[in-house]
This record gives sequence, C-alpha cells and structure tokens, in this order.
Amino acid sequence: MATTQQNISRFYTNILAREFSRDFLARVLSINFAGGATFNEDELVYVKSATIPNRTISNVGVNYMGLTFNLPGNATYPGSAGYSLEFYCDARSNLRNKFMAESRRVFNDATSTGDYNVAGVDSIIKLAQLDKDLNAINEYSLIGVSIRDVGQLSYSIADGSGNTVSFTVQMAYHYFTESVSNA
Repeated sequence: MATTQQNISRFYTNILAREFSRDFLARVLSINFAGGATFNEDELVYVKSATIPNRTISNVGVNYMGLTFNLPGNATYPGSAGYSLEFYCDARSNLRNKFMAESRRVFNDATSTGDYNVAGVDSIIKLAQLDKDLNAINEYSLIGVSIRDVGQLSYSIADGSGNTVSFTVQMAYHYFTESVSNA
C-alpha cells in the first residue's frame, strides 16, 4: 500500500516556495486588428476582466471487443468563436467608439460592404500572466482575431449611485500560442 507525503507541512512548504496566482495578475498587452485598429496600454488599462483561454485535445474512441480505447485527436480552442473582454467605459466613450468603428469596418450595414475576410496572423490579442512584481511569466497570442460584438452600455438613470459603467467586446480567433518566461 502506497503512503502519501501530501500533508499540511508539505502543503505549507510548497506554498512558501511557489505561492499562488492571484485573480488580478493578468493583463491585456495589445489588440491589433487587420484593418489597422490598434489598442495600446493607455487604452487597455481600462480592461476590467479577461480570461486566459484553454486548449483541448479531442478524443478519438477506437472500439475493439466491447472496450473503447481513447486516443488523442486534433486540437480545438473552446470559446475561440466568442472570446470576451470586459472594459470600463471612459467618460467620453472613446474606447467603445473605437471598437464600434472596427465593427463597422468589418461590416457596414449602411453600404452592405466591409472587410469580412479571414483574419490573418497580424490580427492578434496579446495577453500576459504576471507574477507579483508585474513581470510576465507567460504570454499568450490569440491569432486571427476579428470583432464580433460590442456590448451595450447600461445606465441606471432613476436609481444610479455613481458606479462605473462597463461594456463587453466579443471577438473570435483561430488559435493561440504561448511562451513561457525563462525568469
């Protein structure tokens, strides 16, 4: 019978050495769309929440004599059709207006035209997972980004308390790459 060394002392020793990632230790470093719209750190300081995406290897079942053997298949990127970032809205809505302009560039319903081509490798969102000194420990590049939805602004005119207003932008991407810091 195996004996485990997983106990309170071992846990404490490991958390002292490795610590924990905290829910605020991530940043969106840049967003670049194919049409030239770019978002830099001065604008991206308004990002309220983001997620580091996941990657899944599909399962290929092979049946033989009533038993299913599970083999690895292709890679998929769940959520890549609807990756969302939540932003604080600045007082003049400049940030939201910039996303709206990108949405109309992709498809303008006034002219029924737009640039709805396949987004290339120059259309990218760069994300960073940070340590406590705000150094990037992992960087992620979402490749082939194109805009899908610029969310609504919701105001509480009668019962407002002065809370900030936020909106969500939903984008799609093809896949992502990651790089790990050597630090």
